[in-house]
Amino acid sequence: MSINGYRFSSLAVQQGNENYEKCIHRENSLYSKPNDCRDAFERDYTRILHSLAYRRLKHKTQVFFNIGNDHICTRMEHVSHVDSVSTTIAKDLGLNIELTRAIAMGHDLGHAPFGHQGERELNTLSKKYLGKSFFHEKNGLHFVDSIELLEDDYRVFRNLNLTYAVRDGIISHCGEVDENGLKPRQEYIDLNDFNECGQYQPFTWEGCVVKLSDKIAYVGRDIEDAIRLRFLTKENMETLADMAKAYDKNAINTTVIIHNMIYDVCKNSSPEKGICLSDTFSEQLKAIKDFNYEFIYKNKRLDAFTEYARLVITQIFETLLDAYDGEETIEELKRRAQFYPELMGAFADWISKFCEPKLNMFGNTTEKTIKCQNRKIYSHLETKEIYMGAIIDYISGMSDNYAIKVFNELITY
Repeated sequence: MSINGYRFSSLAVQQGNENYEKCIHRENSLYSKPNDCRDAFERDYTRILHSLAYRRLKHKTQVFFNIGNDHICTRMEHVSHVDSVSTTIAKDLGLNIELTRAIAMGHDLGHAPFGHQGERELNTLSKKYLGKSFFHEKNGLHFVDSIELLEDDYRVFRNLNLTYAVRDGIISHCGEVDENGLKPRQEYIDLNDFNECGQYQPFTWEGCVVKLSDKIAYVGRDIEDAIRLRFLTKENMETLADMAKAYDKNAINTTVIIHNMIYDVCKNSSPEKGICLSDTFSEQLKAIKDFNYEFIYKNKRLDAFTEYARLVITQIFETLLDAYDGEETIEELKRRAQFYPELMGAFADWISKFCEPKLNMFGNTTEKTIKCQNRKIYSHLETKEIYMGAIIDYISGMSDNYAIKVFNELITY
């Protein structure tokens, strides 16, 4: 039984919606299969599911770096929570569930290794060397547009080529700013115009649902992990208990928060008010988020991890940067692979997929180039700036485990 009465049905991104054709637009047509029963957004969902970037989320830090503890939330688990929360809300409101799922599935593909600590370090490097900010929402769009490749029916690797609505939901999902009553923007913009986190609201109501669901999903889960890892003092726990009692609850955890806030969003949202919580639950969400920032995200116990993340990322960046040799860089990387076979060898193989091919001695391109018909975003590596951008792309795609693996290669003789 619907809480809301499907009052958003006429606004869902589906055939008949005035923006439907804009929302399903892709840069290029996808190959089709005669027996395919999926719509455009279902195809996006499965394309993200099959991508390597999605697979790596299971070894990327959410908040706590704890690769030895199976019960600490990873980036992939967080994505699953957002998927669950947002699709439950979308279903009740009468919005497009498949679009909502696809946005939720892809919303964090641009996250760096080591969580927000890694993101801050890449932002520092990007500002220093490229003069622009790095933030995971825009990096997520960059990855689904230009980095991630999928093999088609002819064993040719191509870019993901997602729909506009899903790409828009990825870059506009920022939940760091406290907002209530989210409504989609009217303008159909070039998504590359995003220059800062949260600059524009999503283009769809489904994107607005994911944006609010992201925040609902992480605040309680982060508290559970903090308790499990003994980050919180007795006084902190008493503060949590008082916060719970203020809302007539016995505990503040993922289950309680998600259940109550899903119900509240479904009950209170309307086309007039937007996707929103009641004032009571909006205040509770802000209070929990403020608690998390004060006692978890800024906890001094994370300082050592922050410094470790900085060291690992910086050393990988500087080691790869030292190999730059103009249009001969790939050959130089291969030469240095005798010293660092994993870092230099794997990076040379990866970056070559995104560079314009060189002709071989017979005037032909290589088989690998033929099998990778994707955007050649690094051209011929003719400038150091292009190469530095490639290094940041490569590091941002790493899992925590892999970043540690190649760093250890640097310190092992």
